[in-house]
Amino acid sequence: MPSPHVISPAQLARRIGLPNAPTLIDVRIPEDFAADPRSVPGSTRALYMDAADWGETWRGRSVVVVCQKGLKLSHGVAAWLRHHGAEAETLEEGFAGWAAAGLPLISPEYVPPRDAQGRTLWVTRARPKVDRIACPWLIRRFVDPSAVFLFVSPSEVLAVAERFGATPFDVEGVFWSHRGPRCTFDTMIEEFGLRLPELDHLARIVRGADTAKLDAEPEAAGLLAASLGLSRMYRDDLAQLEAGISLYDAFFRWCRDAAQETHNWPAGRPA
Repeated sequence: MPSPHVISPAQLARRIGLPNAPTLIDVRIPEDFAADPRSVPGSTRALYMDAADWGETWRGRSVVVVCQKGLKLSHGVAAWLRHHGAEAETLEEGFAGWAAAGLPLISPEYVPPRDAQGRTLWVTRARPKVDRIACPWLIRRFVDPSAVFLFVSPSEVLAVAERFGATPFDVEGVFWSHRGPRCTFDTMIEEFGLRLPELDHLARIVRGADTAKLDAEPEAAGLLAASLGLSRMYRDDLAQLEAGISLYDAFFRWCRDAAQETHNWPAGRPA
């Protein structure tokens, strides 16, 4: 009888990118990781043999454990996590099954080093509007759920990046920035290997809102209006970021699940 604590790659793919997505823990052995250092989006690395020690960290959380083939390592770690009170599942057929299904994989080449607490650190200009909210949303949902974002004066972004070991984004002259007509959000989707139809659609909306090409996508004007409204509602950039992430959650779900849905009034009137 199959284990009740197994999730298929297709099922997990539907949950990644959502605000209630499970925590993903990659416990592949170093040899397997060295052979293919890419990772399932949003996952973090951990040593399987230490699960008894770090398992308590995830008490009360939903977790999916990933090993190379979805066998002993992920099943053992998931069992330890359940012992510690987590709702833990294993990824069916593991990393190999996810890769074979052609699902997105994050290349480590451009993922910044993590700090002592396992977080990536990013810095950009204060008073974000569109791109500087869209990019943190993408990072939090698909690259590093615990990422930290610093918003500073435009003139200080590069100096703060150097002194604090942060990765600068959406400023001129850095890797993570606009390229031609495309936004920093486009750059991140491309470089992280996140080419999903729903993200490509969202990117077109972000590009239209961020570059004042509001005829590019019908929804671009709405995103710009909501973004500017949020910028007036919040003086604190981090509070605005949290509110803006909810906005992008909604746009992402619309792009993925509801772009073809219509609405009319009165309800029930034939189209």
